[in-house]
Amino acid sequence: MGRLTGTDPSLLRRINSAVVLHALRAATAAGRGTGTGRPGSVDEAEKPGAATLTDLVGATGLSRPTVEGVVEGLIAGGLVTEVPADVETRRQGRPARRFRFRAEAGHLLGVEVGPHRVAALLSDLDGRMKGSAQRAVTVDAPAEERLERVRTTVADLLRRSGVARDSLRAVGVATPGIVEADGTVRLCTALPGWTGLPLGERLGRSFRCPVLVENDANAAAVAEHWQGAATGTGDVVFVLAGLSPGAGSLIAGRLHRGFGGAAGEIGALHLLGQEAAPEEVLSTTGEPLHPLDEEQVARVFALAREGDDRAREAVSRFMRRLVHDVATLVLALDPEVVVVGGWAAGLDGVLAPLQEELARYCLRPPEVIQSLLGEAAVATGALRLALDHVEEELFAVEGTVTARRTRSR
Repeated sequence: MGRLTGTDPSLLRRINSAVVLHALRAATAAGRGTGTGRPGSVDEAEKPGAATLTDLVGATGLSRPTVEGVVEGLIAGGLVTEVPADVETRRQGRPARRFRFRAEAGHLLGVEVGPHRVAALLSDLDGRMKGSAQRAVTVDAPAEERLERVRTTVADLLRRSGVARDSLRAVGVATPGIVEADGTVRLCTALPGWTGLPLGERLGRSFRCPVLVENDANAAAVAEHWQGAATGTGDVVFVLAGLSPGAGSLIAGRLHRGFGGAAGEIGALHLLGQEAAPEEVLSTTGEPLHPLDEEQVARVFALAREGDDRAREAVSRFMRRLVHDVATLVLALDPEVVVVGGWAAGLDGVLAPLQEELARYCLRPPEVIQSLLGEAAVATGALRLALDHVEEELFAVEGTVTARRTRSR
């Protein structure tokens, strides 16, 4: 990349464009209604707001000719449109020209690829939900079958939503495992054939836009910080509670992945002295629990509530393991909040003991709360990562003076 200077005209144009577009987007959003746009609901926005050239001059500090030139360029690029004046305004004289950001100019996808299902969320460029879809998949499905399930789920969602595939600006994908920066799954024990899979590359063949791959617990942490239980909280640990728990963490509002993307893999902690596998921890017979699935584990918890001694001991072992794993992260990171999600979060008797036991182990016990997004958390986080990528492309001036990254991390 050539050297840029403070007088480089392309840099100045990029800065001015980002500043004006950001102001227009804020003005447009300010005029919308109170629809939540949350996952699972397809809220249509109220009439969006708009800004005049005078408004934009005041908001950006740029000269009027500069703002006018930038706006015309953004209109030509399809990101901005002029808002026609209503009849009453026209009667009062020549109205000022008004403009708005076109959130409908592109779309984003958030995709969850999990052991039991594939789920997808579709939004506009403001992150407002336009549709959702999901399809079941078996735990033992081979990699090719799972990839095909992703393709058919996305195709169905786009068709039902009336959105063209070439309208997509970015696709976020969240999956179990340790994910490399290029979207390759370095290690995954939850999905057959997933270890070593170049997931970003494989799915990228289906789209003409960037495909960003992230660990599922990391994505869920991002989602809870964006629209869930941890909104407004900077230091967060999200626990994807299950047979082999995973965790994602945000430090000062930024996702922490670690040097190799393996931060939060607390499911491996039992290898450091607690060798019992999950199927042994949850056994009520002395033999490994089989099949090891959510239904079986829920049955163990139900038996414990009914007073079965062996089931109560199994649940106690499960809780000790979960507390041990979570306390390790809490002691290292000192989060304000621990959000518990995943299927195990819905089992009676998980959150309260976790809160109590963390108070015993941790110097400053965090608040322990349940996920507000539930099963939508992972796909929502994948969507947020796609939105982050597009926002960086559209609004981040820093992108003009540094080499672009191959992946939005």
